[in-house]
Amino acid sequence: MEPLLALIVDWWWIGPAAAGAGTVGWIGVRSTRRRALPAGASTTDRTARAWTNRPLSKSAARRLEFDAALLDLQRSRHAVTRGRAEVKIADAEVMRAQAERAASRVSSDAVSSARARLTAAQRELRAASAEIRARRAAVRAAKAMLPAIRAGSAPLPVERLFAEHDAVLVRWMAYETDPALAIDFPVMSDPKSPLLAEFLRAHERAQWLRPASTTSRLEPADFLAYRDAVRALTHAFERAERAARRGRDDGPPVDPADAWGRMASDWAEQAQRALAWSMENMGKAASKSWNERHTKRARKNDSDA
Repeated sequence: MEPLLALIVDWWWIGPAAAGAGTVGWIGVRSTRRRALPAGASTTDRTARAWTNRPLSKSAARRLEFDAALLDLQRSRHAVTRGRAEVKIADAEVMRAQAERAASRVSSDAVSSARARLTAAQRELRAASAEIRARRAAVRAAKAMLPAIRAGSAPLPVERLFAEHDAVLVRWMAYETDPALAIDFPVMSDPKSPLLAEFLRAHERAQWLRPASTTSRLEPADFLAYRDAVRALTHAFERAERAARRGRDDGPPVDPADAWGRMASDWAEQAQRALAWSMENMGKAASKSWNERHTKRARKNDSDA
């Protein structure tokens, strides 16, 4: 199913549609990305290429989402550190502007501008602090999923992202291949539609970041980039679809708070899924342990008899 879907998506309409939307065709970008190293490449370059072509180990593939979540948390902590520094700088600017105003060197507008910058910096710091809490929850969820992934009852992180990515493409292709849907919702096939153009750009980025296979070597930063691209693709498609089904092509602007809510909802769903898989594995382990004890007890009774 996956190779067939990839072939359809590669060659069906995305080239001309993306060109109509003002984007670069993914096929050309993909071929450029896979271009071989030049003849004069250094030994270091060839070693790096050979290393990236090695398949990802099973242990690294299982831990990929957990390692990526840790990296995400580290980045959030750095953002908080930067935010605190920016708040201090903005606060100092307010004090300087007030002193300059007291000396009649600047107008009151300079003080107002400095206070506005301080308010914006404080707002960014609060958002970064809230993001840290969400990132910590994502780390706990990814850690809770590890036993299920090792046991095989949960898919590998890359496999799950592939499934989410393919699910969006299947929904999109329905509007391209079903004549009834194409007639009822022509906006979903119109590359001039702003919302569909946004989806096509998100599609191009997700396809560009998608690994060649589930065993391809992938760094945590690459996993994060692909994960975020798949989420952006899903949200862009849902926004375009909602606008098309409402009968208008111009949806409301994306509210940052709404985007944050969707992200928090994704993490909450991931945490619930991890908890469910963990409980399932605990139940299987308990059942296995009980069966083993029952078998040993029965053998002991037989030997005593």
